[in-house]
Amino acid sequence: MTDFLLTSLILFGATLISSTFGFGNALFAMPLLTLLLDISTATPLFGLVGPTISSIILARNWQRVEVASAWRLITTTLVGIPIGVWLVKQVPNDLITQGLGLCLVGFGLYRLGNWQLVKLEAPAWAVPFGLVAGILGGAYNTNGPPIVIYGEMRRWSPAEFRATLQSYFFPAGLGILLSHAAGGLWHGYIFQLYGVALPGILVAIALGGWINHRLSVQRFQKLLSVLLIMLGALLWL
Repeated sequence: MTDFLLTSLILFGATLISSTFGFGNALFAMPLLTLLLDISTATPLFGLVGPTISSIILARNWQRVEVASAWRLITTTLVGIPIGVWLVKQVPNDLITQGLGLCLVGFGLYRLGNWQLVKLEAPAWAVPFGLVAGILGGAYNTNGPPIVIYGEMRRWSPAEFRATLQSYFFPAGLGILLSHAAGGLWHGYIFQLYGVALPGILVAIALGGWINHRLSVQRFQKLLSVLLIMLGALLWL
């Protein structure tokens, strides 16, 4: 019973973060889930949750997706994934994850200082950012940060930021979910945990959407900067 309650609370918190900001659920949830459950349960469980969140947010907000950036990000990420798979065999895990953590903390502090990054006018800039995201995703399942930085430099509004990120994460999450199924990682206990947590996940999606639509651009960017610092620090744990 304790596992069900704690799992539900973790997934509620992860979903609330994702629904409000558009990303961050995996970096929040996975370290906590692996402390509570074994990795063979935590990984496919979150594989079910990710596409659930993305599909619902995307279905309700597809009009706000910046399509010109989204398809470029998805395509180039797919190109970068095999490079990341190769890279993970060449570079120590800690070196990459801690380096990424430093970049997130530095970027968050930079944003809190009210300095403005160069604004990217052309959607074609999605190509290098998507490629880097694919490399990081293929190596360490951390494809989100480059996409977040790209969205910041494109000056997406909070609603556009949230919707476009979900249009990117949904196909990626669906592919992960199907790979877990094909790999035989699904079992009954996962679906029990998912079923118990699902009502809280749905509430968190609605609550996060309500918060997102009421955040000013300035407030959203400040909270996003704080979240980046926190998630960057998690990569050092």
